Amino acid sequence: MRDRTLWLLLSAACLSLLLVPGVSGFDFSKLENSVKEHTLDNGLKIIVMERHEAPVASFLTYANVGSVDDPKGYTGIAHMFEHMAFKGTTTLGTKDIDRELELMMVEDSIFLLLRAERNKGLLADSVRINELEAAFDEACDAAYELVVPNAFGETVDREGGHFLNAGTGKDQTVYFFSLPSNKVEFWMAMESERFLNPILREMYRERNVVAEERRMVVESRPFGRLMEEFLALSYKAHPYGISIIGHMSDIQYYSLDAAKAQFEKYYGPSNLTVAIVGDVKPKEVFKLAEKYWGRIAPRPAPERIATVEPEQSGERRMEMEDPSQPLYLVGWHIPEITHPDRPAIDALLDYLGQGRTSLLYKNLVKEKKIATRVGSLPTGYVGDKYPTMAIVYTMPSQGHDNYECEVEILAETEKLKEELIADEEVDKIKARAKADFIAGGGFMGGLNSNLGLAIQLAGYQNYWGNWREMFKELDRINAVTPEDIQRVAKQYFTKKNRVVVMMNTVES
Repeated sequence: MRDRTLWLLLSAACLSLLLVPGVSGFDFSKLENSVKEHTLDNGLKIIVMERHEAPVASFLTYANVGSVDDPKGYTGIAHMFEHMAFKGTTTLGTKDIDRELELMMVEDSIFLLLRAERNKGLLADSVRINELEAAFDEACDAAYELVVPNAFGETVDREGGHFLNAGTGKDQTVYFFSLPSNKVEFWMAMESERFLNPILREMYRERNVVAEERRMVVESRPFGRLMEEFLALSYKAHPYGISIIGHMSDIQYYSLDAAKAQFEKYYGPSNLTVAIVGDVKPKEVFKLAEKYWGRIAPRPAPERIATVEPEQSGERRMEMEDPSQPLYLVGWHIPEITHPDRPAIDALLDYLGQGRTSLLYKNLVKEKKIATRVGSLPTGYVGDKYPTMAIVYTMPSQGHDNYECEVEILAETEKLKEELIADEEVDKIKARAKADFIAGGGFMGGLNSNLGLAIQLAGYQNYWGNWREMFKELDRINAVTPEDIQRVAKQYFTKKNRVVVMMNTVES
């Protein structure tokens, strides 16, 4: 995402556009019947929901590609391409496209020579590297002279656009903004063009932006550093073990060819879903989609990741020493989002660590005062398309440590295997889950706004293969029983299936 974590922004956007008061205010049959879909000959799927409460609409392009699909040596390239999708086209963002393309080829050719020399390691010629670095910087500056910065965003702003942004997750990359409802054709032209004729201008400059983003989000934050270690320890085979932003050495290794290959493989129309929600007419939308999106040549959709993470043979544990405050993470391997056990696992994590009324908060923070913070992360934090992780975290209070907190966390988790949660507590968990689903507390946004609905429709289409599964979510939540929660606790929350990382404080 250009500014902040994807799902935090989406949730905020959803909550700021509340149009429906609560669960009881929803007529789900009416909502479902207002949805129409159409698939172009090139494979692009378009989902449209009519909502005529206000003369606005939200537009979402969902690319079924995330960091899980990054090739070896180019980790973070999905996130990098998200940045590049805002750089314009052959007609937008340039003063002279022909000359600019020539200069981009020059900068790329010099970078490839520089990269090859650096890759020689101890045999590299330092004088040659210095010469190539100087030539590369000069070539980048020359190409940039022909760039019109932020032309895409400024054009959207002039047409009344809001919430222009994008975000890369483990499983997907989404692009979205909202417009007045009389700007449907404008959106069709702008959005289709950047995936028909993307120009990867400023890529080498933008690599530095991404590298700085990594320093800020991962390297300079104790939680970011510890989470990266947690992921690497949790996955020895599956690419969920690599952070979305990628390794620093890979970021510095990106070339134009790598970014183009990413686009060609994953941005074919059969790997894209468009979701539009608001004051629009489906027939008009589909006609305009044929005109603009139909220009994109069909390409086969890429296959799912074939790698399956092997079952753990025992607990994995790692301890870091750092001058920062102590921090503790424990996680257990759990199934993907479409698995029938997921609603019960979500309920268990809610009871265990969601909010100030949760079991762990009451025990560790309120009563024993051995932690300043404790909680469970959303189950989609690591990813959802493939088997993922359930994660609990805590920050010990002054005078206490990670080991003391761990004893309490694991003891409370074990109790869930032996004692059924009371029916009234399970009813509260379900009520919270349904409220989150409606109001946008979930990681894909809620149903209280045009944007939230677009996010959900596209998400369910890609995770479940059918957007109609969205309207079955409340049934899945309602079906959870205390016995289900106890069963998943016994099945998944075991020592053998456990991963523990902690940051212990040392003097700097």
